[in-house]
Amino acid sequence: MRNFAACNNGRSVCGFRIGSLIPVLTVIFSLILAAVGLRAEELAAERAVVQILTSSQLPVYDAPWRFQPIQQSSGTGFVIEGGRILTNAHVIAWSKQILVRRYQDPRLLPARVVFAGHDCDLALLEVLDPKELSEVKPLEFGELPEVRSTVVTAGYPAGGDQMSFTRGVVSRIEVQPYVHPGNRSLLAVQTDAAINPGNSGGPVLQGEKVVGVAFQGIPGLQNAGFFIPTEVVRHFLDDIRDGRYDGFPMAGVSFQDLQNPAYRRYLGLADDGRGARVDALRAGGTAEKVLKPDDVLLEANGYAVGSDSLVLYKGNRVAANVVFQQLQTGGALHLKIWRDHAPLELDLPLEAYTGDRLAGHQYDEPPRYFIYGGLVFTSLSSNYVDTLGDSVATVSAQLGYELIYRVAESPASARAEPVVLSGVLPNAVNADFGVRGRALVNRINGVRIERLEDVKRALQEHKGDRHLIEFGGPKHGPMEALDRAAAESANAEILRTYGIVSAERL
Repeated sequence: MRNFAACNNGRSVCGFRIGSLIPVLTVIFSLILAAVGLRAEELAAERAVVQILTSSQLPVYDAPWRFQPIQQSSGTGFVIEGGRILTNAHVIAWSKQILVRRYQDPRLLPARVVFAGHDCDLALLEVLDPKELSEVKPLEFGELPEVRSTVVTAGYPAGGDQMSFTRGVVSRIEVQPYVHPGNRSLLAVQTDAAINPGNSGGPVLQGEKVVGVAFQGIPGLQNAGFFIPTEVVRHFLDDIRDGRYDGFPMAGVSFQDLQNPAYRRYLGLADDGRGARVDALRAGGTAEKVLKPDDVLLEANGYAVGSDSLVLYKGNRVAANVVFQQLQTGGALHLKIWRDHAPLELDLPLEAYTGDRLAGHQYDEPPRYFIYGGLVFTSLSSNYVDTLGDSVATVSAQLGYELIYRVAESPASARAEPVVLSGVLPNAVNADFGVRGRALVNRINGVRIERLEDVKRALQEHKGDRHLIEFGGPKHGPMEALDRAAAESANAEILRTYGIVSAERL
């Protein structure tokens, strides 16, 4: 910055009238303050932001006794109150070792996961020697930033050893699918500040306050990254205060826009832009006990619900389920609804839901399996489908339906843990077995297979000469047979041949 010499005679500066300089000085001081503000953000973050180096090992879901080679990856985290480190769950998923590097410190500090919320892609770490972070000033959280306001991201993108800062504008705020869980959508903030691999888990700053945690982008969408807002972060941190993580509650209800005037008249509603129709209720969800199809949600915890299924949340029109996500598991949401041509008020209890666990991405727990006569049985899951190189949209219609849609369309026939024949380990006992893998298991020896334990029980307790295994849906599908005595005598040999330590993980 240039040095300005003052030759002040009380009326002018360097020959210019003071009045004429006021606009110029205003611009100059604004630029100075902007530069100082950026530097303040950097200084606040530099000492509290850490690089996270993770060694991880993922299982092979279509050969569930195996694991992939160790992988090395890096991410970012930052110190918060209590001397712990906040980061993304995907940064430390499947970790075998976690090392933390402080700013401008060559040492690598061992760390461990304290809590991981895979549904919201957040995790809390602590270094094994807490004294290492005792002098670090923790970063504080701010509020939801406004659209068009400026934010600064801090982190270690692309695995670099030097911290990187990027400035950008908040583009929009809405409920977005979270890539890490795969089947959850929560509040997210879009920015044009660069967020690249390695930035994950780093703070997004506004002034000296953290307004979010960088976490994902959209392939092919330029100048667009997303961060987790502090509303979601605070929910995660409040959840773990009792020593366990329950997760974000789900009521098990979906809403349909109610903008058709004719249908509104049928329900007895004025065409005033208010209210979203209850479209579906998940079997076993808390909403099933309180709401009915064709109920109209008018208000949730004081937020008016529009006919487009959106609410005005801190100046942003976002999906109404953002209101449901504000409460913790065990809380109750006060609703105003329209039912049978009349208004009604009621309380909807909220609970975390794990019934769709297999339909989302799973982490940190290796896949369950059971091997018998060279037949490899495992859970049908999103992870299994990913291992095949397919997606739920391209895998066989039967597996996709069983994994995603059956519980919604036909809950009475849904299985708690659909089982597939993942593959066959070749051996004389199964040489003529026609079905070689990727097949849903329906029944074994007449026993309907609801979970892997049923496979083990149906095979080990059967006393007949042959095992009869039915594949496919409830009514039709191929059937195969396996000689019982030959299969039992071959089990140990098959495990030795293929270097498998255990025939099961249940």
